[in-house]
Amino acid sequence: MAKAPAPRVSAAPPAPNRERPEEPRPFEASKEQLVEFYKQMLLIRRFEEKAGQLYGLGLIGGFCHLYIGQEAVAVGLQSALSDKDSVITGYRDHGHMLLCGIPPKDVMAELTGRASGISKGKGGSMHMFSVEHKFYGGHGIVGAQVSLGTGLGFAHKYRGDGGIALAYFGDGAANQGQVYESFNMAELWKLPVIFVIENNQYAMGTSVNRASSEDQLYRRGESFRIPGLQVDGMDVLAARGAAEAAFAWVRSGKGPIILEMKTYRYRGHSMSDPAKYRSREEVQAVREKSDPIEHVKKLLAELGVKEDELKKVEADIRREVNEAADFAESTPEPEPSELYTDVLVESY
Repeated sequence: MAKAPAPRVSAAPPAPNRERPEEPRPFEASKEQLVEFYKQMLLIRRFEEKAGQLYGLGLIGGFCHLYIGQEAVAVGLQSALSDKDSVITGYRDHGHMLLCGIPPKDVMAELTGRASGISKGKGGSMHMFSVEHKFYGGHGIVGAQVSLGTGLGFAHKYRGDGGIALAYFGDGAANQGQVYESFNMAELWKLPVIFVIENNQYAMGTSVNRASSEDQLYRRGESFRIPGLQVDGMDVLAARGAAEAAFAWVRSGKGPIILEMKTYRYRGHSMSDPAKYRSREEVQAVREKSDPIEHVKKLLAELGVKEDELKKVEADIRREVNEAADFAESTPEPEPSELYTDVLVESY
């Protein structure tokens, strides 16, 4: 008996991706701008170091994820924000909040669970929030902020306010399913969202190369026709240059874009992580070769900024951080009745 012929399968040609943004160039900062970048990165680092100390003293409870080493990413990107734009991120959020204009004492008070904290002491390290400053969290569920950030982009487009949502997430969250649902919707509706993958090389304790079959994370949007750029996240000028290109792309109505910021965290995933999955030599090599603050410090020296000037900046920032810690330790904890506030919002 003759066999039925096998069905012929013809592969359709792949759909061409749309146009791509031009490769970004490093930002050409003036001396004054470079000094400001230095101050902002140094503030984040000294703030995080102090937070680590307070955690060790038992003044910060729960989890605490430090941003040390990654400062150039947030400083470079958020220095390009307008007052219309919004920011959302995961639980490694202290630095992003400071850059949104929230005073260090309000952030530190929140870390220590005090009533004067930016979220009345109820958000702690991982879930801080401030609508006033257009900072929408601080989210502990891995990848959840990507869908919420897409919603922020929808809100900007719906209102026609000209704003862009900056949605940060890590290399570990890049493998979460809701991320791709968000990509699909964002591109379908041409939402003004910049998806920022802070690739610090380790998702909790697993290297990106072991956890991701496609470890070139800027390519993760290709099947949705979302372009991506891979950026040196240890260089604040490269980060700002990428921000310029990404903001121009999105503001022109072309829809979302992905920025993969190649960076590195010096500390463990959280304060409870001894980081035994990598060697001290590896961390030290990155510090010596690529530290974002030392890089800017060298550039400032080449521009004629004296060591004494930088020492004064250091002293001023240490004073501000110490005052924030003193404030956090001295201010009262929330009243028990605070548990029942901000639970329900009535609409009419």
